[in-house]
Amino acid sequence: MTEELEKLPLGDIETLTGSLAQRVYAVLREAILHMRCPPGTVLRKGQICEQLGVSRSPVAEAIAKLSAEGLVDVVPQSATRVSRFSMSVIREATFLREALELAAVERVAQTITEEQLVALTRNLKLQRLLVEDGDHAGFFEADEDFHNMIMAFTGYQGVTRTLAGVSLQLSRARILLLPSSDRAQESLREHEEVLEALRRRDAETARSAMRFHLGQLISRIEPLEHVHSDFFVAQ
Repeated sequence: MTEELEKLPLGDIETLTGSLAQRVYAVLREAILHMRCPPGTVLRKGQICEQLGVSRSPVAEAIAKLSAEGLVDVVPQSATRVSRFSMSVIREATFLREALELAAVERVAQTITEEQLVALTRNLKLQRLLVEDGDHAGFFEADEDFHNMIMAFTGYQGVTRTLAGVSLQLSRARILLLPSSDRAQESLREHEEVLEALRRRDAETARSAMRFHLGQLISRIEPLEHVHSDFFVAQ
């Protein structure tokens, strides 16, 4: 008698739209990015098929796409695992993200509209409420939205897509920082400084405020390599 495998913490594909492969990809990706399937988790195609009630084809297609994004490691004739973090990859992603976001916030400071300022202000109000409620997961989502809005306000869709790809590993690592309420408070203040500079159309100050804000991330992620050593590849 085979041992029953513990179910993976996956969402319901019936609530999603798109092809079957797209929906399988979406629930797997969401579970990986939100660390419900942490680095090193074994992904068995048969188990996923049974759990989601789908055939092997859409699962194989979804895993291939996740592999292309660097979120899973597929070893032929062996296990497929959620990829572990690499500090070298995270440092490179941090470098690229900073280059993109500093250029973006500088441009947006020169072009921002009143409607866009209202959208960012509303987002910060939501962030403040989430911090007060101790909703770290909710704050993470609002934080992401704040940065995504600034990128979108550049009007360059390709740049926005590039940042999304660059930030995948960073976003996953940031989940480990969520219990840190002091960082949420600090991030909120840093976001407020960025917004104030944008409100004044002060490109230089906006760039400086964003550089300081982004610079805090890597210094907080680096110690995680020792705290959660099983989540990282050996360097």
